[in-house]
Amino acid sequence: LDVSMDTWSYFHTCLVSIWLHRFYIYSAVAFGISLWIVIQFTTTRTKRKVRIENLLVQVGKDKLGNGCAPPQAQEVHVAGVKIFYGSQTGTAKRFAKTLAEAVTSLNLPVEVINMGDYDPEDGLVEETSSRSICVFLVATYTEGQPPESAAWFCKWLEEAANDFRVGKSFLQGLRYAVFGLGNSAYVDHYNTVGRRMDRWLWMLSASRIMTRAEGDCNVTQSKHGSIEADFEAWKTKFLTRLQVLCKGEKKPCSGKCKKGKCKSSGKQSKESSDHEHGASEHENTETEELFETSSEEEAGGTDSVIDVEDLGNLMGHMKKAKVLLLGGWNLPFHTSAKADPELQLLKMPSACRFLEFFCYKLIGSHSGVKLCRWTKSMLRGRGGCYKHTFYGIESHRCMEATPSLACANKCVFCWRHHTNPVGTEWRWKMDQPEVILQEALEKHQNMIKQFKGVSGVKAARLEEALAVKHCALSLVGEPIMYPHINRFVRLLHQHGISTFLVTNAQFVKAAIPFSICRRLEPVTQLYVSVDASTKESLRRIDRPLFKDFWQRFLDSLKALAEKQQRTVYRLTLVKAWNVDEVKAYADLISLGKPDFIEVKGVTYCGESSASSLTMANVPWHGEVVSFVQELARLLPEYGIACEHEHSNCLLMAHSKFQVDGEWRTWIDYGRFQELVGEYEQSGGSRTFTAAEYTARTPPWALFGARERGFDPSDVRFQRKNKARDISGC
Repeated sequence: LDVSMDTWSYFHTCLVSIWLHRFYIYSAVAFGISLWIVIQFTTTRTKRKVRIENLLVQVGKDKLGNGCAPPQAQEVHVAGVKIFYGSQTGTAKRFAKTLAEAVTSLNLPVEVINMGDYDPEDGLVEETSSRSICVFLVATYTEGQPPESAAWFCKWLEEAANDFRVGKSFLQGLRYAVFGLGNSAYVDHYNTVGRRMDRWLWMLSASRIMTRAEGDCNVTQSKHGSIEADFEAWKTKFLTRLQVLCKGEKKPCSGKCKKGKCKSSGKQSKESSDHEHGASEHENTETEELFETSSEEEAGGTDSVIDVEDLGNLMGHMKKAKVLLLGGWNLPFHTSAKADPELQLLKMPSACRFLEFFCYKLIGSHSGVKLCRWTKSMLRGRGGCYKHTFYGIESHRCMEATPSLACANKCVFCWRHHTNPVGTEWRWKMDQPEVILQEALEKHQNMIKQFKGVSGVKAARLEEALAVKHCALSLVGEPIMYPHINRFVRLLHQHGISTFLVTNAQFVKAAIPFSICRRLEPVTQLYVSVDASTKESLRRIDRPLFKDFWQRFLDSLKALAEKQQRTVYRLTLVKAWNVDEVKAYADLISLGKPDFIEVKGVTYCGESSASSLTMANVPWHGEVVSFVQELARLLPEYGIACEHEHSNCLLMAHSKFQVDGEWRTWIDYGRFQELVGEYEQSGGSRTFTAAEYTARTPPWALFGARERGFDPSDVRFQRKNKARDISGC
């Protein structure tokens, strides 16, 4: 028992001692844990550092040979080089292969591409994020045109650079260099293709890695004695510049900046800022190398064709460019009695020429034609426009044209940025309808033929597209302003071409021979643009020239109700401008009683001094749907028939076009041609109505269908970089 008591006493004493000295024990344990953590952290960090150093050494061994990446660099500044060539005689192709061999010696990936085998619409966008350098070797052929293999590439680039629907930052991130091949013996067209390609790339915010160079086949004028020597000199500079880029270094200052101010210092995303100081930069570079020059437009050169964007580069603003080029022609053409009529006859053609810079093909003195992007889309099997969904037109067989480029409104959302003339009466030399139609068809077909051999274009559709079947008289201006509009429409019908005519509802008075109410003969479908529902909002949005614009507008809607053929209201929704006027719109619809109502969100046309609209004014498709649903609740005789999501557009149709529960919004075009033929043969006594040439609307085109208006027989094209998508229609 005594032994047990002694043992217990010993343990009790130890426990008490531990308890009394617990603070020191806790401190010792905490110190030990902290020491262990420090040791572990230090050991791990050392091991990680060793692994990173070993990895960098290995990467350095792999890349040191090309002189482009030092061991300490972790970022790949140049992923490779893509060399595009457009050649007629083979010289550019030979240069491309020579350059590829030189780039390969730097251990950089390189790809040589024939422009004729490349789809710029799909491919160039990908290069904005690929970190590759794109080199363009392109020759100038007959009359300043590109070689056949580069024709489509150049055509697409030109249209993208001048199309307001394509953002000016579309190719931002793409790095490029251009070497043009030409012959200075042809003074007027020397290296025009290379110069224009350089300009178009710059307009789309691509970044030059070095100034454009030009090789000259004329040995007497060539800086280095031959075009081969010019190319070798440029190639040496290019390879040097390429190695600098591979190291991530900025371009050093040339030391020739004026007034001691370096224009190459600082964070400049692209050398294309050279355009901003134009001629002065040209003076500097010209003394350095003759073959390495800025474009003639930047230097105020003598090229016979000057794009408005080039003028903008010189003046700093497109508005100044228009004044410089056209002497301020874009003024209202409703002149006083003292005005010289002959002056008006002369001003119209010069005014219209401005539209050529936006890829319009002008006809005579007051007409024009242009290829719609939906035509191009359907040629490739990528879907048609909203008219294909709503009315069954074949978009690749549709010609967009107008017999009158002049308009009586200056709408805030004008797609043309008011580059067309405006006026309230006809004061220009008039071309005959036969001449207009013949030239329109020829120019349209010539534009279609340029798609032969283009990647993705379906041969069958290309052949069909040469035979025009539809004509959208909605390109620009006011078609019914043309005094011979009836003859022009009859000619279209005689050629088996359906007519979709759009008017701004300002020409209606009986005194006007081509007014809606009196003399306009049947067309396949007659549109009236209803851009606002109140007098004040119409004044703000359309900015009409007529003082009695509101009464003209109402009279036009009343006259529309008397038409027996298909009629359409076209509503354009602009957020913060007219989207809250649903009840007023319903009242206007009751006034004109249209067969159909198209409701479309406004398409943003880019920044312009002519308008204050921004992307904030563009409604989402869901907002357009909500507007249409609210409008349908106020109009029980109408229903929501179709939808084309890509165009942000919906179609409401009168209930008379819903037969046995099925919508019949499509058009029987063959039947229409029969009816309009009978009408003309009878001298107008045999009339017909919209119900006589309807066709069943396919399920995929209906509102609520999962296709959302996209024809399932085509393949929808989704851009990889949606931020640069082209929207609108």
